[in-house]
Amino acid sequence: MDFQQSLESINYLAVLVAALSAFIIGGLWYSVLFAKPWMVENGFDDEQLKKGNMGMIFGGLFILSFIISLVLVLFLGPERDALIGAMAGFLAGLFWVATAMGITYLFERKSLKLYLINAGYHVITFTVMGFILGVWR
Repeated sequence: MDFQQSLESINYLAVLVAALSAFIIGGLWYSVLFAKPWMVENGFDDEQLKKGNMGMIFGGLFILSFIISLVLVLFLGPERDALIGAMAGFLAGLFWVATAMGITYLFERKSLKLYLINAGYHVITFTVMGFILGVWR
């Protein structure tokens, strides 16, 4: 596989949809599924969350998710499929992202509960992104 083939194989609409999947997963993950424990573990209350710059937060989320999606599709290469995409996304999420976060969380002395919530989000998100990028060539 050469880099040129990988670049030519990119479906930018799939990259965009994969990036947007982070919004959907995050919305469910941090509101419906784990809102209260996530807030408690971070020491947040509703009032603090309302004071956040939502344009910067969601704009940043989109830019960073797009970068993740774009690099993931390059990593997958032109011969990708749904299984390869999902498996590579899962493995990258679990063994690169979650383990790197774990190192940071150890030094920052953050709770295991918060680590599992945040790392879990990334493992699921990378898996879904990989699936989208693999199936939608």
